[in-house]
Amino acid sequence: MARVLRFYTTRFDVSRERPNPINPIPGESLLLWLREQAKDAVEVSVPAAEDWGWYSSAEWKGRNYLLGASASDQEENGQREWVLQIDKYRSISEKLLGRATMSQEDECAQYFQGLIQQEASFRSISVDPEP
Repeated sequence: MARVLRFYTTRFDVSRERPNPINPIPGESLLLWLREQAKDAVEVSVPAAEDWGWYSSAEWKGRNYLLGASASDQEENGQREWVLQIDKYRSISEKLLGRATMSQEDECAQYFQGLIQQEASFRSISVDPEP
């Protein structure tokens, strides 16, 4: 299961993002910010467009993760809602056998969640419950 974080901020200017050629959903700004914040701890790939927003890959201690980001197309009081999804790649056999699942203690998810929670300009941070 993925860890999904939601928050509001005025930090990013979506008008400066590259256009998403698949679906006009912003999100690149958050991934570029995460890439810069994490550069000393983990390599995060250049963001790429997807139909639900933007994604990057990250390798954490030999495991691969997907970081997905999107933002609301509307602002309220200058704030826009942003969503970050952290998903652990698993092999077919791991999925079939129920192994290597994302847990509350997952170090990679905790690391990126910590970056979000430490940023003073991010407001109303929430973590969607994991099923």
